[in-house]
Amino acid sequence: MARRSRDFPEGIEALPAPVVDNHTHLESIAPVLPDGVADPGTAGHLAKAAGVGVRAIVQIGCDLDSAPVSVTMATEHPQVLAGVALHPNEAVLHAGVREVAPDGLEPHPAPRHQVHLDEAIAQVAELVRHPRVRTVGETGLDHFRAGPAGRAVQRESFRAHIALAKELDLPLQIHDREAHQEVLEVLAADGAPEVTVLHCFSGDVEMARECVRRGYYLSFAGTVTFRNAAELRRAALEVPLSQLLVETDAPYLTPHPWRGQPNAPYVAAATVRALAETRGEDLSTVCSAVDGNAERLYGPW
Repeated sequence: MARRSRDFPEGIEALPAPVVDNHTHLESIAPVLPDGVADPGTAGHLAKAAGVGVRAIVQIGCDLDSAPVSVTMATEHPQVLAGVALHPNEAVLHAGVREVAPDGLEPHPAPRHQVHLDEAIAQVAELVRHPRVRTVGETGLDHFRAGPAGRAVQRESFRAHIALAKELDLPLQIHDREAHQEVLEVLAADGAPEVTVLHCFSGDVEMARECVRRGYYLSFAGTVTFRNAAELRRAALEVPLSQLLVETDAPYLTPHPWRGQPNAPYVAAATVRALAETRGEDLSTVCSAVDGNAERLYGPW
């Protein structure tokens, strides 16, 4: 059996029309690359993306280190808009909670921040007012690595981010890992922002239907191409083109058949192509819908 490449994917076909990568983490790519694999840098990633039709990105900074970096990227590169927030697992760290996760395998690391959660959210609230920041995210709930105390903190942080998005009339990008029902409950109880996006949607058909009914946008990552993701592909069929987005979540979640290799914004082209095939729709039509939705949500780049 041939050894899987450790480099970035090759053979990504160009799209017939431009699209936007709805959610990516450019600052996280270089630190996870294997030895010998060079990172082309922000300008290089953007040029490579443009070469296959991924014309722009939403760069997400979800901790106090990456958030200002993301704002700087968006200021320096016209193809980049930013989103900032505290990831739910970051919220737990800022609250000083240390507990063993429900699976018993992944305890939170010792808190690495000296900034309390309230102050961390205040710093996010200041950054999100920058004109190149167009979304509050990613925030939400992550039950995979949180026990009862951590989940309570995540809920508190999530609600604060919902309020911030509504105050500033900005879209909200939600991280939901093994917390589908709880995410929907918080949004219903607090009132979702006018524009709400389920980033890297991972729910089933019923959740997709409920999100569509509520008017939320569903953003699909490379996970929709995985061999074991038949239910996710069925969920993707439930989403009208008017509520569909595509993302990489780079450097993670590289689509099949490159799963396990480093991800980058240009690889969104492969996920768009796979989604069009899954849905039985014309590729140009899907591209136009995805691109138009992003422009409508975040404004012009």
